[in-house]
Amino acid sequence: MIHSLRRAVRRAYRRTVDLSHPARSPLGSAVVNCVVYVEGVRQPGDCPADEAIRRVRKAGNGFVWIGLHEPTQEEFTSIAELFALHPLAVEDAVNAHQRPKVEQYDAVLFAVFKTVRYVEHAELTATSEVVDTGELMVFIGPDFVITVRHGGHGSLGPLREALEGRPDQLAMGPSAVLHAIADHVVDDYLAVTAAVQDDIDAVETAVFTEHAGRGDAGRIYQLKRELLELKRAVTPLDRPLQSLASHPSMLVDREIQRYFRDVADHLARVTEQITSFDALLDSILQAHLAQVTVAQNEDMRKITAWAAIVAVPTMICGVYGMNFDHMPELRWTYGYPVVLGVIVVTCFTLHRLFRRNGWL
Repeated sequence: MIHSLRRAVRRAYRRTVDLSHPARSPLGSAVVNCVVYVEGVRQPGDCPADEAIRRVRKAGNGFVWIGLHEPTQEEFTSIAELFALHPLAVEDAVNAHQRPKVEQYDAVLFAVFKTVRYVEHAELTATSEVVDTGELMVFIGPDFVITVRHGGHGSLGPLREALEGRPDQLAMGPSAVLHAIADHVVDDYLAVTAAVQDDIDAVETAVFTEHAGRGDAGRIYQLKRELLELKRAVTPLDRPLQSLASHPSMLVDREIQRYFRDVADHLARVTEQITSFDALLDSILQAHLAQVTVAQNEDMRKITAWAAIVAVPTMICGVYGMNFDHMPELRWTYGYPVVLGVIVVTCFTLHRLFRRNGWL
């Protein structure tokens, strides 16, 4: 039933684009690749998008995969006209900065993924960039796949080569490419979370060392900000993947739908890791602030102890500095050394007492 509906959609979609009138070639500087696949096998040679889709629809088999990188509105307009893409999806694909989602517009499925990359750094500081994000939009129809990439990373070249090495999977159609892209993106999430965990472990170790620095709070806050950016990329994708895994679609092969469940499970693991990382960073921050408070209390005790010691000679010298005529021991021969002895003994006794109590 699903396959017959898919064929009906394919026929209806072909009627939406008049193949009797040649469209202008949309190939431009933004097009990275335009390839035709038949029975999962890449056909030799590159050709303009209009010619590629014409060949596919004339043969009634296969699909075309067009890859673009940061296209302008003018460059993408001809592509949108050729494949009858919905204006709202076109606007999202050109402007980027979209929330991860999956939407269906008639016979076209539109998916938005956030790509992430771990930024290597020699040492984590309060200004270190840890996670770099980009965007990847995917349009799939009965006989085409259009990928639009924004950002300096997330190239699909290695993924395309890997898929071409598995023609049996590519033979399942455009939904196989969508699954491969989703799986690739989620695998990157797993790699980034593993790298972020190393940073968290390093910060945790630094906080609980004997000579923890007061600047550790800045590093913890920076790591929390970068973790929040990762969370914004990962968390919204949970519901779209669950939808692809559980809700039948005429554009998604039934066998491929089972694979989406595995991708959704991996994403759930990433989400759980990010949640645990956030809670762990909160605990580390609280521990650091507690350490700072304890260190401040120790400093105040030391200051108080030294102030108490200094107060003894200050008080005695202040009394004898009043210059009254009638004062005890004022004209006593041994008065001066006795007073100095009293000051030294008293200060020494207080010092020993404070050290014994841990104040010094």
